[in-house]
Amino acid sequence: MTKPSICSVKQKPTRSNSISSSNTLPTGLDLPDLLGESGPFAQLIDGFQARPQQQAMLQAVQTVMQTQGTAVIEAGTGVGKTFAYLAPALLCDERVIISTGSKTLQDQLYHKDLPLVRKALKSAVKTALLKGRANYLCLHRLKATLDEGRLPDRKSVTWLHRIRDWSELTSKGDIAELSAVPHDAEIWGRVTSNTENCLGADCGDYQECYVVKARRAAQEADIVVVNHHLFFADMALKEEGFGELLPLANVVVLDEAHQLPEIASTFFSDTFSSRQLHDWKRDTLVEVLADASDMPQIRDHLDRLEKAVLDLRLAMDIPGQRAPWVRISQKPAIVQHLQALQDCLVDLAALLEHAAERSKGLQSCYERLLEQQARLGRLHNPPPDTVQWFETFTRGFAITTTPLDVAVPFKKCMDELPCSWVMTSATLAVGQSFEHFNQRMGLDTATTLQLDSPFDYWHNSLLYLPAGLPEPQDAGFVSALVEAAIPVIKACGGRTFMLFTSYRALNEAAELLQDRFEYPLLIQGESPQRDMIERFRELGNAVLLGTASFWEGVDVRGEALSCVIIDKLPFAAPNDPVMEARLDSIRKRGGNPFGEYQIPQAVITLKQGVGRLIRDQQDRGVLMICDIRLRTRSYGKTFLDSLPRMPRTQKLDIVERFFAGNLNETTSP
Repeated sequence: MTKPSICSVKQKPTRSNSISSSNTLPTGLDLPDLLGESGPFAQLIDGFQARPQQQAMLQAVQTVMQTQGTAVIEAGTGVGKTFAYLAPALLCDERVIISTGSKTLQDQLYHKDLPLVRKALKSAVKTALLKGRANYLCLHRLKATLDEGRLPDRKSVTWLHRIRDWSELTSKGDIAELSAVPHDAEIWGRVTSNTENCLGADCGDYQECYVVKARRAAQEADIVVVNHHLFFADMALKEEGFGELLPLANVVVLDEAHQLPEIASTFFSDTFSSRQLHDWKRDTLVEVLADASDMPQIRDHLDRLEKAVLDLRLAMDIPGQRAPWVRISQKPAIVQHLQALQDCLVDLAALLEHAAERSKGLQSCYERLLEQQARLGRLHNPPPDTVQWFETFTRGFAITTTPLDVAVPFKKCMDELPCSWVMTSATLAVGQSFEHFNQRMGLDTATTLQLDSPFDYWHNSLLYLPAGLPEPQDAGFVSALVEAAIPVIKACGGRTFMLFTSYRALNEAAELLQDRFEYPLLIQGESPQRDMIERFRELGNAVLLGTASFWEGVDVRGEALSCVIIDKLPFAAPNDPVMEARLDSIRKRGGNPFGEYQIPQAVITLKQGVGRLIRDQQDRGVLMICDIRLRTRSYGKTFLDSLPRMPRTQKLDIVERFFAGNLNETTSP
């Protein structure tokens, strides 16, 4: 059962398409001039440079906001897309939702970029930062956890006491404020809420609820900054009639838009997991101990549930699997344990139905149990055009039903919300075409704009495609890659990112690189990503090995990063069950899955990795791609044509001369 929104939704304001008297342009300036050489940004920011691409994007965003259209804009590294959409957003006299790709980028935009733009424009618009409910302390659950006193270890007890002390000081309840407790600590799951265990307006702490306060502030703001996960959580609720944010928006700006198809796929999926059941059991036990301690049979059945979940997990065999559900769903052991789990849920529902009237907490647990039963039931009758797949972990599992295509539900939500939509990223196009992204998002009539980076790649960078390497599938590929990379790393003086498409290749390369040079070696997994990046900057001559999470969203400017080495073209693993089903769907309708899906996806991912190299006007560096398919396969041209225009070479001595600063020889275009 889905809970109604905990905040009432205001009636959507009428669009005006005009700039309000409180948000006016400086005298004598047209909108594009804001980012010109004599505009307010140039006067405020030391070293500000006017960029025609940024001004063109600002003009395009303003046009979309005025015409209630949809724009898809690729703004290459250095265009300055954030200012290009923030300036018209602050001046448009509309209610704007801005969504970013991560909470880190969300905080940066809200606490750094937005105040700067407000200052430049002398804007008085109201702004708000809104995160998902799991980022806010839940007073009700904190009290329940303190009262329960059953924690797994002494460290959790210490952290709980720190949270309790902080709760008496905080005004916003944002858990990011409390650095003294790790953000991945299990205790946070006990003292924050989710959509399932929130009591809503029935909660005794509703008036003091930090989530309610944050959402009220968001409803009263002119500009609300969210992240994609929260945005799509709200869009998924909108599908059921309970969206809280979207009905308020006149303008939606989706930054880092290349992430949208996959995130949308997650939120339009339906998952039944051991973690959901574990969290439900934990919350229910707290409520039973508080208000139904005279019903020991509930506790007995909760223990039975835990055993049933574990038995089902064991029947799924080894951990680390990610495969189609049909592969194991009809095995006798799986059928047997699913039925045992269903029987256990039925018995618990009968008990909780009688206990639910005792408290709002027990009522909530009963409703959540009914939803778990429904999810389990839906496994046997999946909707059309979906794929069912499962994952196994050490002690848990997840069974997910994912739509093959998010275009239909996403377009349905867009059609129901008469907004202006701006979707932007540094990587959306394949070559000059936006067809792949637009098709995946259902954007039939979107205006597209491609803006190249203003950085001088031709004079400040070099693309090195080493000759003589084996094919990526060759058993000796990583070893050959390392041997080809070492002289480049030495010529660069360290200062290198090595980006891999798999942990297997990364770990093999890390072992081979030990004691091969004097530069510090930073390997993903040895410390948190943020610490690794900070350490890389401080050292100034380090070599960092990373996989997917380092391909995007990492910004290292200056000489500390002067070389990016990419092992191979980042084609997604074809054995991923969702990928496999999507490719099969394209094949069945007569399409070419490799050309229509796999190549475009890999191009966009490669562009993200390449984007780590040149981050500033003064940056110089070498991009080394070790995949010979760029030259030996016909599709290699598609990848090369999608990269910034830079000189290319297959000769190591030209790379060495580039780093020595005396590169005069013209390399091939």
